[in-house]
Amino acid sequence: MQPRLAVITGGTKGIGLSLSRRLLSVGYRVVALYRSDRESAARAVKELGDEGFTARQSDISDSAEAFRTIELLLSDHGAPHVLVNNAGRNIDRPFLEMSPADWNQVIEANLSAPFYLTRALAPAMLAAGGGSVVNVAATTGIRPRLNGANYCASKAGLLHLTKCLALELAPTIRVNSLIPGMIDTEEMNTRFRTDEPEFRDRLLAEIPQGCIGSPESMADALEFLVSDKASYITGQKMIVDGGQFMW
Repeated sequence: MQPRLAVITGGTKGIGLSLSRRLLSVGYRVVALYRSDRESAARAVKELGDEGFTARQSDISDSAEAFRTIELLLSDHGAPHVLVNNAGRNIDRPFLEMSPADWNQVIEANLSAPFYLTRALAPAMLAAGGGSVVNVAATTGIRPRLNGANYCASKAGLLHLTKCLALELAPTIRVNSLIPGMIDTEEMNTRFRTDEPEFRDRLLAEIPQGCIGSPESMADALEFLVSDKASYITGQKMIVDGGQFMW
């Protein structure tokens, strides 16, 4: 009998790579979808090998391409037990300078793509006996920030989509949100200039635990959410943030 399958979007770098690495380590086969970064995908394949790990390129923010990708995935690998909607996109602008394209691209990547993939995979997951969907949201879906109306709206929508899907797909498929706080990735370091002591100290002052989280802390949370230990948890959000967004 083959190991269970997990599909992870954005699963070849950053937090997504940590999630892929963890599910492989606990016995899943993993298909990681990525949009355009071939170099990161190649590095992920080199690290994780091709035994149980597959990287597949697809722009899942395009509905037609997303559904074609899922048809091929189901044909090649069968129905997944786990779907992790992790991929996301930022295009930050002041609201009065934000174009319709800026809005649409972020909404499509962060909110529409999880809808497309879950809609395409849920029937096969139900027929196979169920499983778990985890949507990687953001703290900005709870507390807004400047210059990110598109991103904040997309992630707030994803939190509510999670609850709607949890209602409709229960009891066979559980659906939860996983929300990272300040996690030590290249993107976070670039956005928040954490290599510079002044900016890092200012950031740490906002986090009760006084440290930036590791990608492995997100993987720990994901491993729990998709396991049988979380069998009575659905429609919830788990925030991995050292206490920063408890208020």
